[in-house]
Amino acid sequence: MIAITGATGHLGRLTLQALLQRGVPASDLVALVRNPEKAADLAAQGIEVRHADYHQPATLTTALQGVDVLLLISSSDFQDRAGQHRQVVDAAKTAGVKRLAYTSILKADTTPMLLARDHDATETLIRESGLPYVFLRNGWYTENYTGTLEQTLTQGAILGAAGDGRFTPATRQDYAEAAAVVLTTEGHEGATYELGGDEAITMLDLAVELSRQSGQTVTYQNLPAEEYTRTLASFGLPDGFASILADSDAGIERGDLATHSGDLRRLIGRPTTPLANALRAALNA
Repeated sequence: MIAITGATGHLGRLTLQALLQRGVPASDLVALVRNPEKAADLAAQGIEVRHADYHQPATLTTALQGVDVLLLISSSDFQDRAGQHRQVVDAAKTAGVKRLAYTSILKADTTPMLLARDHDATETLIRESGLPYVFLRNGWYTENYTGTLEQTLTQGAILGAAGDGRFTPATRQDYAEAAAVVLTTEGHEGATYELGGDEAITMLDLAVELSRQSGQTVTYQNLPAEEYTRTLASFGLPDGFASILADSDAGIERGDLATHSGDLRRLIGRPTTPLANALRAALNA
């Protein structure tokens, strides 16, 4: 059996669909969710839905019974993420899970980005657990930008603090397909995959392509990190999260969110989704 945490999230749902497309029977899939009511559509497809809450260790141990392969999608709750992940890892070890895949971040063990700290800590505890593992170090998601296109077009600008740094984003679909490959094929034990798109772009490139496709002028406004943090906070983001996003842009400027490993392309067996295609799909949605 293959189980996925956070199965009702964007990446979780896409990974389940990618597994089905690879021929995995729905009866061999387990959706681990905090709120089973939100997974009714998954249950309707024949996927088993199990209650699993990071904050309730007993639910994790029960939910992982009979699971052979587990995809731990990193928690979106920034309050002690590494601690939450530890609960899952401990439960996986108790349940006898045979392989654990974890969605980490590019260069988790070398980048100074604030966002990487929990990922680096989680990788360490997974290594120390003795469980066979594979790390999927996902780079930036194209949806970080396509998900806010309406707001971007309204203000006519993309704000950031990334300078002219290049990064290699990929779509959630690309990352989901890579996860599905790792979960269903052999030869990945102990591997660390640095995953990112084929194109290295700047924030200006993003603005130019969005302008071209939308027919509306969109500029990139580069701000000092402190000013960008304050601006994000003025939009209603919690101060801590605003700081993390601004710090991540500093990571882009350093090149921390760029990779030329080719790992993603090789895993999915095709070129990654071009930025132009992703923007077109989002504008037409």
